[in-house]
Amino acid sequence: MKKYAEITGWGKCLPPAVMSNDDLATFLDTSDEWIRTRTGIEERRVSAVGTSKLATVAGRNALAAAGLDASELDLILVGTCTPDELIPNVASAVQRDLGSKYAAAFDLNAACSSFLYGMHYATQAIRTGVHKKVLIIGAERLTRILDWTQRESAVLFGDGAGAMVLEASDTESGLLASHVTCDADARDVLALKFGMSFDRFGFDGIMPFNFVGQEIFKRAVKGMNTAVEKVFAETGLTTADIDSLIPHQANKRLIDYLAKMCKVPEEKTVINIQKYGNTSSATLPIAFCEAVEQGIVKPGDTIVSAVFGGGLTCGAGIIKWGQRVTPIRPNDEVLESTGESALDLILPLHEQTKLAWEKRGNE
Repeated sequence: MKKYAEITGWGKCLPPAVMSNDDLATFLDTSDEWIRTRTGIEERRVSAVGTSKLATVAGRNALAAAGLDASELDLILVGTCTPDELIPNVASAVQRDLGSKYAAAFDLNAACSSFLYGMHYATQAIRTGVHKKVLIIGAERLTRILDWTQRESAVLFGDGAGAMVLEASDTESGLLASHVTCDADARDVLALKFGMSFDRFGFDGIMPFNFVGQEIFKRAVKGMNTAVEKVFAETGLTTADIDSLIPHQANKRLIDYLAKMCKVPEEKTVINIQKYGNTSSATLPIAFCEAVEQGIVKPGDTIVSAVFGGGLTCGAGIIKWGQRVTPIRPNDEVLESTGESALDLILPLHEQTKLAWEKRGNE
C-alpha cells in the first residue's frame, strides 16, 4: 500500500519585539510609504534569542498540535541559513531541548527554499519507509546578519520560525507532488559573502550582502512558475482544483505577479508579509500555520506552494491537507519578552556597522 506523509502538526514562533517601518525611518533614509509601496511590508520581528531557541519553540508547538511526544520522532530537519554556530548544527540543539533522544538531526540550507526542500526529501523518506515521524522546522535570525546601513536589503527581512510534523499515513495527504531545482548561473545575485572563504583576520564586522533586486525578481518568477507547471502536470490538477496558493513571502509585488502567472485569484492567495517581512526558510511554515489558525485552510484542502532563495534555489509543491485543522494539544507557546524593543536590539548593530564603513573609507 502506498504511503503518504500527512501533516499532523503545525506551529510557529514569532519574537515579541516588533520593528515598524517608522522605526526604520529613524535611522535609515526611508519611510513607511517607500517600504510599503515597494514591498508590501509594514513591520517585522526582531529576536533577542538565537535561531535554535526560535526553532525549538516552533517545534514544540508543532508537536503539541500533532499530539506527539518528542521521543516519538525519528528525524528532526531544520532549514536555516542563520545557524547559531557552524558546528554543531541547529537541529542537534533542538533535539536536545525537546528531549527527542533517538531522532536523527541535521540542518538543510537552500536559503529561503529550505522548508519546501525539507518537505520534499522528508516525504520521500516516509514514502520509502526510512522514517515514520519527522519534524521539519524553518528558523531564521536574519536581523543579526544584515547590513543595517543598506536600505534596500535592511527593510526586507525579519526573524521567526515555523514547523510541521509529518507522519506516515495510508490516506492520500501531505505533499502529493513536488519539484525542486537550482538556477546556479544566478548564484551571486542573492548572496551573503561570509564563510570559510572570508578573511577572518581582516574582518571588521561588515557582512557583504549581494542583493540584485531586478535580477532576483525576474529569475524567481520564472523558476517558480516553471516548478508550479511541473507539479500541476505531474498530478493532472489545474488552478480550478486549488483551494489556496501559499507562496514564499519575499515581496508583495512578486507574490501578486506569481499568482497572476499561475492564474490563482487574489482571494485564494495567502499573504502575511505585511506583518513579518521575509523570514527566509520560516515564511512557508509560518504562513501555513496562520492559514490553518485563521480557517483559510480547511480539512481536505488542496494547496499549491512555490518558493525561491539564494542559489538561486526554486521549488513548488502540491499539498493535500488532512482531515484535522485543530491542534490535539494547545500549540500557543510564545517567547517571553526580554524587555528590549526592536530598536534596542538593532541600533547598536547599525551604529557599529556605520563606524566600520567609515573606518574602511578612511583607510
